[in-house]
Amino acid sequence: MGCGANFAPGLEIMRSIIDHKKVFVLALNGPAVGAGAAWFPGVSDIVLASTSTYLQIPFSALGLVSECGSATTLSQSMGVHRANEFVMFGKKIEASELKSSGLVNQVFEKEHFEEKVMQYLHHMLKINDGTSMMESKRLQNIPLRDTRMLAVYNSIDALAERFVHGAPIAIFAARKRDMEGKYLHVKSPDADTPLTRHQ
Repeated sequence: MGCGANFAPGLEIMRSIIDHKKVFVLALNGPAVGAGAAWFPGVSDIVLASTSTYLQIPFSALGLVSECGSATTLSQSMGVHRANEFVMFGKKIEASELKSSGLVNQVFEKEHFEEKVMQYLHHMLKINDGTSMMESKRLQNIPLRDTRMLAVYNSIDALAERFVHGAPIAIFAARKRDMEGKYLHVKSPDADTPLTRHQ
């Protein structure tokens, strides 16, 4: 269920988040790699993370492209050059750097993370007017909405092109052969010579 070949569910998820009228809070309690790191951080209103969080998008290494408009939304959130390392190079980014880059608002210790998140949000709701917050969100998102939706469609087209050119299939096939080779060529526990398993 992505913004790839069977893109309709992923497209609808992204549209519903982009058009969501209330404050959308993303709480990251641990690592996210691939789609989990790409889809949501750039379109969330507030991102909270635990100290155990890191994000990584290794799509380039697989012959893919970043899904669901994330190349654009992450650039909007953390700046173009940092997003380039994250999206193009698949750089793994820890919680502290996510905060300094602007992608994450607050980092909490992983112990009792959910409790700390709820305390933080309850405090924000207590000192701020809910309608004013939602109106601020609406005003901020007016110039971003069309750009983000276009980015989602563009990423679908780009991902389809990658498959047309066969890059992901070739890379996955090469990795499969490599893994099979390691499996078939095992070292015997009783001897110093390699043992090849024949099927």
